[in-house]
Amino acid sequence: MEKDKETLSEELISDVEYLLREMSLLIKRKGREILNHFPITPPQFTALLWLNEEGDMTIGELSQKMYLACSTMTDLIDRMEKNGVVMRVRDERDRRVVRVRMLERGKVIIQDVMKARREYLAEILSTFSPEEVASIRRHLSMLYERMKE
Repeated sequence: MEKDKETLSEELISDVEYLLREMSLLIKRKGREILNHFPITPPQFTALLWLNEEGDMTIGELSQKMYLACSTMTDLIDRMEKNGVVMRVRDERDRRVVRVRMLERGKVIIQDVMKARREYLAEILSTFSPEEVASIRRHLSMLYERMKE
């Protein structure tokens, strides 16, 4: 493996880093553009994604996942509650603990936003052959797995 690393030129590594960074910006921009059609802000959408993935969470747990101060997270949850996408519930095992629970409206918003994102990506990927798309997926998966290590 060390020998393979030596054969990679700085220019090639720089190009890959640049492409990944620029793609990340494009995805973020398009994601925000898509969210403009929904009654939710980007941070609220991120919070919903975490709740969808992890289930009920405390404000502290959610603030850690999102790298936000608890006071900022509290304000965010207040607005989300008013918007009818989450509610605060007492923990069944420890009544002192308050958890944030996603409501059905939040689930519907996530489904609709993700559908719009997939439609956007499908449009772009339609310009590639099925084999090219499979290759892109395979290589992105490999890169993702190595980055997680």
